[in-house]
Amino acid sequence: MQSLGTRRVNHQNDAVAVAVAGAASTLPLYRSAPPLEVRLEDFEAFAVDRLRVLKAISDGLSRGKKPEEMKNLVDELLKTHMSHPKPSEAVNKDVISHFVLRLVYCRTEDLRKWFLSMETTLFRYRFKRESAEAQRALMADFNLPYKAVNTAEFESVKDKLGQVARSIGQPLLTADAIFYKVPFEDVPELVAGRRVYIHRGNAYVAMNQVVSLVVTQFRSFLSKALILTNRKWTSSIKEQEKDRLTPIVEVLSTSYLGPDYSQPRESAEISLKDIDHLAKSSFPLCMRHLYDKLKEDHHLKHGGRMQLGLFLKGVGLKLDDALAFWRAEFSQKVGAERFEKEYAYNIRHNYGREGKRTDYTPFSCQKVISSTPGVGDHHGCPFRHFSEENLRAALGGMGVGNRGMDDIIDKVRNRHYQVACTLTFEAVHGSSCDAGINHPNQYFIDSQKILQSKNQPTT
Repeated sequence: MQSLGTRRVNHQNDAVAVAVAGAASTLPLYRSAPPLEVRLEDFEAFAVDRLRVLKAISDGLSRGKKPEEMKNLVDELLKTHMSHPKPSEAVNKDVISHFVLRLVYCRTEDLRKWFLSMETTLFRYRFKRESAEAQRALMADFNLPYKAVNTAEFESVKDKLGQVARSIGQPLLTADAIFYKVPFEDVPELVAGRRVYIHRGNAYVAMNQVVSLVVTQFRSFLSKALILTNRKWTSSIKEQEKDRLTPIVEVLSTSYLGPDYSQPRESAEISLKDIDHLAKSSFPLCMRHLYDKLKEDHHLKHGGRMQLGLFLKGVGLKLDDALAFWRAEFSQKVGAERFEKEYAYNIRHNYGREGKRTDYTPFSCQKVISSTPGVGDHHGCPFRHFSEENLRAALGGMGVGNRGMDDIIDKVRNRHYQVACTLTFEAVHGSSCDAGINHPNQYFIDSQKILQSKNQPTT
């Protein structure tokens, strides 16, 4: 039986330089922040690229992708977002982006929990990509107190190990198979899945299962590191970097990473006469709810006007039509004169025609979800803010059947609000949305594409 190998760590960039039978790994363990000078634009850009990876992993897990699908997804994400023409720079980008996001996500318990889960998942899939030699070297770096089972002990339990291997569809044992004997409580997921042989309180873990050992250690280390980072952030970093890094750190956890919907795409334009029909066919639930409440009450508070108004701007409602739209509704409640005095300015402001002349961007799902509507408000995300009873009624009004509704409610209970919206889109349109819904205007555009394709005459 072989024992754990040894390796050297390049502390300059926290990357692994493995020296076991010529094996090499660039999988960092993120033990200490690298002493590198980072340009401010790279500080943010690297973090955004890593965040794209973590959010896509989160979406894949939430949608129940199978292990092989997740493996392929992670491979593609790393290739797309974390690569660099220079291998050394790719390692630096990896390490820098991790530590930037560690700052971003250390600040609250919910943020820490999400980051810990996604980083652990990413580490798991990256570890499994390594060669057996590199994996043993990584194990050695964690100083795991486990030794490979010697030949005599292996022979004494070989039959039992073979039975377990066959039961879980693993290859037949060979003479040079490597197993580690560890306390069973150190591999809870293997025990729960009945994927190891347990004898006298110890689990016999095959080399192809050591990922569970390493991931447990990685998760434990990162969990503690996030707490320490939070203390440093609160006590010193936040104030010291208030004019430079703090604004970037505080916005990254809620930043939208998709396309810009501040202007209608492909010269798209909707008119006043289209809105009723479009609201029923292509508005996401958050916007449909606001639209229905506006029609019912002839009024929306500021948060609702902003959320719906910028959405309508993004899907192609011109300023003159927007003024006419809001005037027609509000005048029934407050009168035309008061509308012109108190509300028309804000509508022109949203279109960049007043004040700073800023071209305001429609709200992303992340911004909608993170809003906190008060009494009498109707903005925000229905999947987060509605009671289950009200949500079921609203989904039923959109034509979602009982089976689809149960799946959606299940995602809501687990706080996967965007996945719930994606499932709603699929149920309403009878079409898959593999990219997931990340923006209300994306929902509208994708809906229109599907409906228009269905209405095209066949030749």
